Amino acid sequence: MSSVAAAGGRRLARLRYVTERRGFLATLLISPAVIFIGALVGVPLALAIYLSFTDATAGSLTGKWVGLANFRSEIHNPIFRGALWHTFLFTVISQAVVIVVAGLLAHALVRNFRGRWLLRFFILLPWAAPIALTAIGFLWFYDPQASIFTWFLVHLHIVSAQHVPNWLGTPRAAMSSIITVQAWRTIPFATVIFLAGISSIPQEVDDAAAIDGATGLKKFWYVSLPLQLPIAIVAVLFGIIFTATDIVVPYILTNGGPFNSTQVLTTWAFQNGINAGNLGQGAAIALFMLPLLAFVTITMLVFARRAEVT
Repeated sequence: MSSVAAAGGRRLARLRYVTERRGFLATLLISPAVIFIGALVGVPLALAIYLSFTDATAGSLTGKWVGLANFRSEIHNPIFRGALWHTFLFTVISQAVVIVVAGLLAHALVRNFRGRWLLRFFILLPWAAPIALTAIGFLWFYDPQASIFTWFLVHLHIVSAQHVPNWLGTPRAAMSSIITVQAWRTIPFATVIFLAGISSIPQEVDDAAAIDGATGLKKFWYVSLPLQLPIAIVAVLFGIIFTATDIVVPYILTNGGPFNSTQVLTTWAFQNGINAGNLGQGAAIALFMLPLLAFVTITMLVFARRAEVT
């Protein structure tokens, strides 16, 4: 009887030892989140991959296997090639604006001044507001007849009242408009990340830079920027992913028009997969973003790791 109890005690001790190991506890605690994300993202992704190789239509999640026919069809489609280029412009230009503006705002907001909390609130407001509602608001903002922006330009004698710009009716103006709204939407998020990066710099670093005579632009270039670079890369990475996969701004403002001049991959995939009912073709269009975003993500994470090490 005592030997059985001793064996049970040893097994209990071994079990306790295993459960107290860091690797086991880490796996146990993180597994629910991994399972949830895998089910939330992995299942739709696997379904989209399957549909992209079929001729599935609306009302059915199955179809005849067509191989790479959907991908070949889109590669030879000039509208798709244009959407790919517009997605690149939409993402790169808006994020360039975001990085510059968010960096300036963060460096201004990190200082103590009267009313700073109110200014921070107004800067964060675009990110907190529902983007669908704000995009609809921008439809009025860009309206050629009732635009308050155009009204100001006319009364400042910048444009003529007889030749008001059609912000969403001409190709270049429409692309500039959706880029502006997307940048306006993303700036608050990037500003918060930049603020966190600036606040994480120890005061001793600033004191040492001041003693060494590094002030102004020189201090920013040689001291602040290298320390903020890993966090800035994270902000850029999230901004690229949010922008490249966004459909709300271009869909509500232009729906790809005029003449497909603002057609991006998300709106083109929606129009083909949902509006036209070609699920297989829509899935193939959407999957074109997957390898591109994966390449950008891996590249930027490697660069961020190297910047953090150095």
